[in-house]
Order: sequence, then C-alpha cells, then structure tokens
Amino acid sequence: MRADRIIRNAKIFTADKNYPQASALAVKDGKFVYVGDEAGLSEYDGEVTDLGGKFLMPAIMDTHVHVTTSIGFEYADLGVRFECDGRQGALDFMADYISKNPGLPRYRFMLEQKYLKGELLTKEDLDSICPDSELIILEGECHSVWVNSRILNAYGITDETPDPVPGLSYFVRKDGHITGNAFEGAAWPFLFDLKSLTDEQIEGPLLRFIDYCTKTGVSVVFDAGFPEYEEFHERVYSLLRKMDLEGKLPVYIDGCYMLTRPAKLEQALEGLKRFNREFNTEHMKVHTLKILLDGTQKIHTAAMVTPYADTGELGATAFDAEGMAYILKSLNEAGLDLHVHTVGERASRTLLDGVELARKELGDSFRVRVTSCHLEIQDDADLPRFAELGVIANFTPWWHAGDPKLTESWLGEERSKKAFRCKTIWDSGALVTWSSDNVAYADFWNWSPYLGMEVGMTRLRTEKTRIADYNRTKEVLPPADERMGIEEMLLGYTINGAKQLGIEERKGSIEAGKDADFLVFDKDLLTAEHEGFSYNMPEEVYICGKKVN
Repeated sequence: MRADRIIRNAKIFTADKNYPQASALAVKDGKFVYVGDEAGLSEYDGEVTDLGGKFLMPAIMDTHVHVTTSIGFEYADLGVRFECDGRQGALDFMADYISKNPGLPRYRFMLEQKYLKGELLTKEDLDSICPDSELIILEGECHSVWVNSRILNAYGITDETPDPVPGLSYFVRKDGHITGNAFEGAAWPFLFDLKSLTDEQIEGPLLRFIDYCTKTGVSVVFDAGFPEYEEFHERVYSLLRKMDLEGKLPVYIDGCYMLTRPAKLEQALEGLKRFNREFNTEHMKVHTLKILLDGTQKIHTAAMVTPYADTGELGATAFDAEGMAYILKSLNEAGLDLHVHTVGERASRTLLDGVELARKELGDSFRVRVTSCHLEIQDDADLPRFAELGVIANFTPWWHAGDPKLTESWLGEERSKKAFRCKTIWDSGALVTWSSDNVAYADFWNWSPYLGMEVGMTRLRTEKTRIADYNRTKEVLPPADERMGIEEMLLGYTINGAKQLGIEERKGSIEAGKDADFLVFDKDLLTAEHEGFSYNMPEEVYICGKKVN
C-alpha cells in the first residue's frame, strides 16, 4: 500500500491499552493505517522518516476551556486593580482616582474581597464617591461584583428583583434592601458590552487561540460556555462554523449550551437541540448541556455538605437531585450529554444522586455521558461513586498546588488538606480527564497542558515551573499521595478526553483507522523530569496527517 507518511525508529506512546507502545506507523488520507513494529512497514511504500528514537504521542485534548467567554474578556475593561486596608481605604482610593479622571461614563476597578477585611461595601458608599457615573468593582476571582445605584437602575434591579438562584446567584441584601453586591449569575450581566464587536474583532482572538493550539499540540477542546450571554455565545459559534466551512478551523471544537438557573431550563434544553442540529461541521459539534451547579469556595457559593468553618454557610446548588434526574432523563431522550460545574462536595453529591435516580428509572437505556468538573473538595463517601455510576471526573491540574492555610479558615484544617483527590478517583476505576479551564486568552501561559501535567505530577509550582511568579508554591499540596504519574496525565489528556466527548472511535489514541493527530518531541516525556515539565513543547504537530505548526 502506498502511504502518505511513514515513520520508523520512534518511541510511540499510543494511549491504546491493547498496544501501549510502538516504534513505527503509517498514515494515508489523514488516518493511521498501521501502528506497530518496524517489521510491519514492509507492506507500505512511501517516503520514510527516521525519528531517531524521538517521542511520539497522540495530540492533546483539553476537555474544559472557555473559547467564547475568552472573547468577552479580550475586550472587557476589568478596571484598575488595587489593594486597600478595609472599606474606607477602598473608598479613598477610588475617590482619588475618580477626582483625577473626571467625567468618565463608567469607572471600573478590581479588588480582592479579602482586602475589605469583612466590612460591607454598599451602593450608598459607591454613590457617595461617584453619584453621576456608573461604578463597578469586579472581585478578583470574577464571580462577584459591587456596583453603584446608576448601574442597578440601568439594568432595572430593585429590591423586588428576585435572586436567580438563592444562595448561589443572588443580590446581597440588608434589611430587605439590595446593597449593590451581586454574586455569580446575578453579577455577570454587568460585566460585558459585546453588541458593538465586529466579526473581525471576534475572529482575531479566535485565530490567536487556534495558533496556540497548533503550536502546543491541542487538537480538540471542549468549550464550557459563556454564562448569561447566550446570544453572543451563539454568535461566536456561528463564526467558528463559518471558519470551519472555509477551511480555517483545524482544531476540533466540541461545544455546549450553558444553563445557569432553573428558570431557563426548558429554553436551554430546546436551545441545545437546536445547536446540535445547526453546529455540525467537520471540526465543530455541539451535544452537551453545561450547568453551573454551584459557585466557588472563595466567596462561599460552592455547595458544601459540612458548613463553611468561618460562616456556617452551606452554599447552594442550582438544582436538587430530583431536578438533575429530570434533566438527565430529558437529555437521554434527545441523545445528548451533560457537563456540570461542581466545585463543592455537595454539588458533586447532588449530581451523583441525580445520576443514581435517573439510572434506576431508565436502567440499561441510560446513555448520557455525564462529566463532573473542577471537584475541588469531595466528601469521602462520594469518592467511589464516580466509578460506580459511570460519571466522568474532570480536573484542572494546574490548580493542584497551593497553601492549604489559605483555605483553612473557610473549610477547617481537615478539609483544607483534602483538595483535588484525583488519584483516589482514578484508582477507583472512574474515567478521569484533564483540562485548563481558562477564561481569557492573554498570552496563554496557563492554558498549557504541559503546565497541567507538571502540577498534576508534583502538586507544586516552583521556580522551575513556567508560570507567573505570584503563583509559585513551596510545599506539596496535601494529600501528597494524590500526585499523578506521567502515563496517567498523558491518558487523561488523550484517550480519556476522547471518551468524555464521545469521539474515541476517531481520536484520542494512535490506532489504525483513527485520525492521524499526533505530536513529536525531542524529549522522552515518559522519563522527563517532573519539575520544569511545563517547558516542554512539541517539535512537530500533525492533525489528520498534516503538519500544522
């Protein structure tokens, strides 16, 4: 047989459990037609490349990123970042800035909540320093805001406005009156003004993203959506579809329809069905409902089984177990899948309980691929349930480092030392996948799968790590025995990711009949030093047999 590409003398990590290592392969018409030892190449004609023992592996899958949200942040003015000493310090800084920059229609700032030292910042405070313009302060984690009365009035927010999801997505109130502090989905509509963006302005960052993927060897991504901006999310998908039809999209985009609140459930189910029909090109598919089931630990919107140690709060979930079961049955009937944001221990438990209810009712007809992502804190009793119920566990491994003392005040000493128990879930037999979960393109340093691999293996971010200085750590994040091995990292970024997205028949491993998506490295990743692993980059990147870098 005449082959388009023949490779010999390579160290090939196939991600195929039946044939994990090989030394030769052949490609024809964008597919692997042979994978094995060099003796088998005798049946193939064509130009032969001798890799001299270089390392070769499947292309990488990042199974939770934010392609569309990142466009929003590309053009958003997030404000002047500052630190302060309590509420009055914040007001003094902003008042001084406003006096030096008079007449702006909107003033924007960014502030970590910790700098308020537990003091309440209200719309009346903000009105006192900025009565004639809009003023918004974005909390550093981007999950909550403070705004003045001008912004509330512009969006029609009053004391009678209901909270989208009480305890999760809500307007902070005092004595029944809104304070100007809003959390999660209640806050997001204030952040972006996207209607004026041209197609060219949207395509520019998308092309940068595609360039990043082709350089780093990411051939497949799952886009995890854009909360509260359904129209813009669809607009970006329309442009991606157009790019694919024009041959400008080599990267496979697996998309979603996002749901943030129960009131939008039926709209989301119908919207997903429409997306599934309309966005269906060679490199773009949409078959997944993405749900924000809870929030974050930092602002205590992540849902907990055991109350937060400092406030006694529990957080909240957007749906209960019965609601999740209903959603799962609806998706099952439509042949669609589910991906759920689950930071807190009660969020993942609610999802697991919902899956258990749906499975009991549907039996062998249950076919929804269910992914639970982030998984920062798990209750011990729920760790084996991922494997038992067939729920995929998606982690963001570059997060798997830090100082547990930072969260000890929120969670208590014991729970703060039980973060990101990915190895335990992996060893239970569950399918585990890896992702970068980023919301801004910037310079892409923290999108790197090699950063994810390094921190996943070390639970450290040292001076050898390719990362910003302020993100470095000195000690292994406990539990130390949750560190992963290199093969587990590679599998989670390849074949496991393909299984999460339902494309394992086409992608994810180097096997005859699959798309010839593969990477060539001058360093053997299986034996490379773990610290500093983040500096690895492929020499050559191939998608469907074509070199793209």
